[in-house]
Amino acid sequence: MDSTGDTMRHIKRVREILSAVAERLENRGLAHDHSKLEEPEKSAFDEFTPKLASSVFGSEEYKGFLAAMKPALDHHYAENRHHPEHFRLWRCDVCLRVFQDPPLDGRCPHCREDDVNGEVVFERPLTRHVGVEGMTLIDMVEMLADWKAASERHATGDIRKSVEINASRFKIGDQVRAVLLNTIREMGW
Repeated sequence: MDSTGDTMRHIKRVREILSAVAERLENRGLAHDHSKLEEPEKSAFDEFTPKLASSVFGSEEYKGFLAAMKPALDHHYAENRHHPEHFRLWRCDVCLRVFQDPPLDGRCPHCREDDVNGEVVFERPLTRHVGVEGMTLIDMVEMLADWKAASERHATGDIRKSVEINASRFKIGDQVRAVLLNTIREMGW
């Protein structure tokens, strides 16, 4: 049997799928951060963009600027899914499972034990969490591009340092962190 035909169909199909992904990324690039051009974001970014650019990413000064921008940033994050803050998740601090929709009682179903009478003897409440667990790969590619462009706005900007700071900030696990760093290396950043 000659597998050439089957292989060529497979190659063509993967090419079609990758083209659809590339088109989705292109559309993300065209729409990226348009909410910054309208209120309630525009005036805050007008005021704080130069201040953020002259600060050290992750420093106390930088965090203070972000705190002052909170209303605008809350709007920005709600409108733009390439930010981990877009996703309001719930996390169990015992088993580390993350839930997009928490159980009605707000307790981790995996860390709950009932006694023989059905009374709860051990349960763990879930805590609010923002993170990448709600993202798609498309979201993550846009996020990494956003982090790269943002690092270029700072005199001390470094995309690798940004990944390390944000991995800690958003509780990004070692595997995803490694994928982000591998992508940076492949892109020559």
